Amino acid sequence: MEFDWTTFTLEIINFLILVWILKRFLYRPVLDVIARRRAGIEKTLADAQQIEAEANLLKQQNEQRLAQWETEKEAAHAALMTELADLRESKMATLETNIAQETERRHVLDERRRREFERMIEEKGIALGAQFSAKLLTRFASQELETKLYTLLLEDLQNLPATDKQSIIDSTTTPELHIKIQSAFSLSQNERSALTETLNELTQKALPTEFSTNPELIAGFQVDIGPWIMHANLRDELRFFSGALHHAE
Repeated sequence: MEFDWTTFTLEIINFLILVWILKRFLYRPVLDVIARRRAGIEKTLADAQQIEAEANLLKQQNEQRLAQWETEKEAAHAALMTELADLRESKMATLETNIAQETERRHVLDERRRREFERMIEEKGIALGAQFSAKLLTRFASQELETKLYTLLLEDLQNLPATDKQSIIDSTTTPELHIKIQSAFSLSQNERSALTETLNELTQKALPTEFSTNPELIAGFQVDIGPWIMHANLRDELRFFSGALHHAE
């Protein structure tokens, strides 16, 4: 078999044409696809790295926020505990003050009730004592006692202080004044005359004198000279005694 240069040359030309065609229409598009895929992969990797960096940054921020929130939570818890302790102390102090005030108020009320009860008992005792004394003195009231009180009345009228005498004289300026004398027992004519004479000397006037009997006086007299009144009887003495005891309370 002889070597054919023409055929060899044509095959070489065909091979070169084929290589050119392949390079032109197949290799370059494949390279472009590979380049685009590589670029896409690199972009994807870059995006992934960026996403990972952002995720790490968010993680760090979240960790910092969690740590800050934990610190704030502990601080808020401590502040709450302090506020609750202060509020508890304030409430306890207010409660103790209220208890003390209520105790004092109850003590005052109890003391007031005790005093009112004692005063009521004393008033009842005074009233019973006055009733007993009135009954007792009523039993002892007699003409003899009246005579002794009459003698004391004359002595008291004669020995009145100057200020009382002047008051009696001033009270006689009332027009148509009458001297009123009440006695528990009826007075004799001589007793009435002596008492009238004593009163005329005391008033420095001869004033009309009215005598009347009042058994409620128990024993003794009541002399009215206008606004001036002299009580010299057991009834008014008992009233004065009861009033003095009430005033002493």
